[in-house]
Amino acid sequence: MPCARKGPRLRFHQLRREVINMIQRIDRDRRRLLGTAAMTIAAARLGLSGAVEANGRTPRELAAIGLAGEWLNSPPLTPSGLAGKVVLVNFWTYSCINWLRTLPYLRAWAQRYREELVVIGVHTPEFAFERDIDNVRRAVRQMDIGYPVAIDNDYSIWRAFRNQYWPALYFIDARGRVRQHHFGEGAYEKSELTIQRLLTESGVVSLPNGVSTVDADGVEAEADWGNLKSPETYVGYDRAQNFASRGGTDFGRRRVYAAPARLALNQWALAGEWTVGKQAAVLSNPEGRIVYRFHARDVHLVMGPARRDSRVRFRVSIDGQSPGAAHGLDVDEAGNGKIIESRLYQLIRQPKPIVDRQFEIEFLDGGAEAFAFTFG
Repeated sequence: MPCARKGPRLRFHQLRREVINMIQRIDRDRRRLLGTAAMTIAAARLGLSGAVEANGRTPRELAAIGLAGEWLNSPPLTPSGLAGKVVLVNFWTYSCINWLRTLPYLRAWAQRYREELVVIGVHTPEFAFERDIDNVRRAVRQMDIGYPVAIDNDYSIWRAFRNQYWPALYFIDARGRVRQHHFGEGAYEKSELTIQRLLTESGVVSLPNGVSTVDADGVEAEADWGNLKSPETYVGYDRAQNFASRGGTDFGRRRVYAAPARLALNQWALAGEWTVGKQAAVLSNPEGRIVYRFHARDVHLVMGPARRDSRVRFRVSIDGQSPGAAHGLDVDEAGNGKIIESRLYQLIRQPKPIVDRQFEIEFLDGGAEAFAFTFG
C-alpha cells in the first residue's frame, strides 16, 4: 500500500460508498446551481463546516453531541456544557484495527491535556455485535478508555458530522467550529500540534513542551507498513472479495464448502458447513476451517460466538505448522485459542523475514461467527 505511514488507512468499502453517494447526490441535484453545490462540497471536504452561524445557534456538529443515545465514563455532555471548550471528537468502533492503533495517542492526549481539552469518543458501530451496549462497556474497560464515550447506534452524530470513516478525528475550537479533521491512522504529531494551537487560541497560557511519546504494543502497535501487502477482507457476503471456494458463496444458505489445494496471494476460502450472511459467516458444525494466503506481520480476525455466552475452541497454523514464536496475543505457541466474546483477535505476529504464507484457522466447535480479516 503506497504512502502507508503518511496517508490515512481508509476502508475500501467506505471509499466506495462515498463515491456512490457522491454520484447519487450529483444526479439528484443536477438542476441546482452547480457553483453553489461545488462551494458547499468544498467547504465540507476542507472541514470548514461548523462555523458559528449568523443567528447565534450552536454549530451543527457540536449540537449533534446532544444526540447520543447513552454515555459511558461521564454524565451526558451537552452542547451548552461544551461551549467555550476545545473538543476532540473521535469516531470509533471497537473491533476496528485502524482505530485500535490510534488509541494510545488518544489516551495520551486525554491525559496530557486533561485540564483544558475535552476528548469525546463517539462509538458508531460497524457490526451488529457492536450495537450491544454491554459489549461496548466491556471494550471500554478492557482498553482502559477513561474519556467520555457517546453511544451513536443510530448514526445521528455520524451523519451530523457527515463522517465516512473509522477512525476519524474532528478538532473543534472554543467557538464550536470544526477547524481541522484527520481520517485514518497517522499524522499524530500534526494532530497534537493542532490541539496545542486551539488551546493557545482559547487562552491557555501554559502547555507541556513538545509532543507525546507513545510506546504501543499488542494490537495497538503500529503496523509493519513496509511488509503489509494484504488488505482488510470481509467474510460476509455483502463485501467479500477474493473468495476462492468453488461455486462462490450462497447467501443465507447452509452449505458445505471446500478449500482449494492452492491459493494465490490474498485469496481465501471456507471449508466445512457454513452459512454466509451479510456481515459474517457462521459455522454449523465442528472442524470447519478458513484458509488465507497472506503477506503481513500480523493476522487478525474479527469473530465471536454465534450464541451469546458460548465458547468456541480453535487452532491456527502457518504453512501447515504450529505458529510457535509467531503466535499472536490470543493463541499459544501450539496455535490454540478460544473465542469467548465478539471482538478482534490477534492470531499471528510473526518475526521477519515476512514472506507469502498460508494461514489456517480450524474451529474445533461449531458456532463460530467470522466477520473480517485485518493485517498489520
